[in-house]
Amino acid sequence: MSSTNKGALPHIVLLSCGGTIAALPAQGVSYKAGMLPPERLLDAVPGLEKSVHISVECHSDVGSQDVDLELWISLAQRVSELNVDPGVDGIVITHGTDTLEETAFFLHLVTSLDKPVVLTGAMRPAHALSADGPANLQAAIWLAQNHEAKALGVAVVMNDTVYDAVELQKNSANALEAFSGRNCGPIGRVHGGRATFHYNPPPVGRWKGRFADASFSLLPKVPILYIHAGMDPEWSDALLATKPDGLVVAGVGSGNAPSAVWRRLEAAAAAGLIVVRSSRCASGIVDSGVEVDDDSCGFVAAGGLSPQKARILLMCALQPDRNLERVRAIF
Repeated sequence: MSSTNKGALPHIVLLSCGGTIAALPAQGVSYKAGMLPPERLLDAVPGLEKSVHISVECHSDVGSQDVDLELWISLAQRVSELNVDPGVDGIVITHGTDTLEETAFFLHLVTSLDKPVVLTGAMRPAHALSADGPANLQAAIWLAQNHEAKALGVAVVMNDTVYDAVELQKNSANALEAFSGRNCGPIGRVHGGRATFHYNPPPVGRWKGRFADASFSLLPKVPILYIHAGMDPEWSDALLATKPDGLVVAGVGSGNAPSAVWRRLEAAAAAGLIVVRSSRCASGIVDSGVEVDDDSCGFVAAGGLSPQKARILLMCALQPDRNLERVRAIF
């Protein structure tokens, strides 16, 4: 890829990571993610060459259910390289929607950005009637040219709606309006080639680049324990037996769990395990000391983060050590 800007046009780098936006029909299933070459994505958005110079890189070609920590780390490294390239004005990443919110949040935490970085995807595959991928890609490219967007850290555009990486959450498995802001709603809209924000200036993203100086060659192991009515507390024993570095509880309501589960996790916390309480609900806040005595139990309250976001923040926060008060301060 050349980083030389052609004329006065802004230079946007498109990193393709597969997903439904690049999906085509496949034998035995309705479609397979990541089959469409990234250059073909741009073919569906005519006229871009008049206003922007785009360089294309295929970073991966997987469905986002197969996105792993190794891909996260390599993607963060590439984004960091492009961020310091003086010939690059913005970065767009196409990605599957299933774990898009997690990739966006990880990049938001571990990259120090002074250029717009925008993720997008699609709910319908490329061959579908009224596929949404081309419009989402166009909107992401428009947003990546907006200098105000760099304040957000990593942003996401879906269905002409702008979200920040912290609040973004996928709420529907099928609908075009699949995403929401977990507690604070969207932060802007993209229309007619322009991005407008509900805030002036746009807010600086929470935890933006908080762990940019950390080394992530190997991420801590942090599973999620999903709580439900009538669960066997011995299932938590099985999870603890895997010797995790930390653990997130996707609790009911305000981050609660059966008493027998708490007894096991309190003992694990006393032995040094960092346990974070979050909620399996679609929105809401888990505050410290609500129904559960976090101070005496040695737990951490996740605040407004979903279980999957709390897991990512905990993985980052556990480096370089398992200091409970330091982790609490980060959350």
